[in-house]
Amino acid sequence: MTKKELIKLKAARLFRLKGYKATSMRDIAQEVGMEAASLYNHISNKQELLAELMMHIAEIFTEGMENILQSSLSPREKLERLIGLHIRYTVEKPNAVAIITSEWVHLEEPTLKEYLLLRNSYEKNISKIIQDGIAQKQFAEVDLEITVFSILSTLRWLYSWYHQQENINPVELEQRMIQSLLDGVNIRN
Repeated sequence: MTKKELIKLKAARLFRLKGYKATSMRDIAQEVGMEAASLYNHISNKQELLAELMMHIAEIFTEGMENILQSSLSPREKLERLIGLHIRYTVEKPNAVAIITSEWVHLEEPTLKEYLLLRNSYEKNISKIIQDGIAQKQFAEVDLEITVFSILSTLRWLYSWYHQQENINPVELEQRMIQSLLDGVNIRN
């Protein structure tokens, strides 16, 4: 791991715990184990850290979405894969996922605009998958906006719940989340 990667890893943790605004460069330096002035050998400023972290996460989800959309999977299978992508990344990188939920508001232009374009495109693609599933009778006729909101809210805040769980296997979590989000509380025949 390079020093810059370590800095980003520690910054993500601090942004999650304290928030972007409350985290100082001195805090990040202390977490990394270096002098604050030495950080500037690796990064320009705190905004650069946030921008790189946020865009990296957005690109991972965007790339995952593109791969899923280009597949020949059914709409349900596509949605299952997306849920799995979120769960796996949340388990592997909870700090990174945590900051995408709340710290994006601190992004500055032009990164903010780029980030919002990726996020909006991602949400539209989820809507399209659900619409296709409704048209193919794989999903019930649902309120699309509420359904997308419910699924994404659950997945975006999963990091908060997951870190409190002691004995939950990530594979089992993925299966249970898919069942809960896609089948709800319906009685199975």
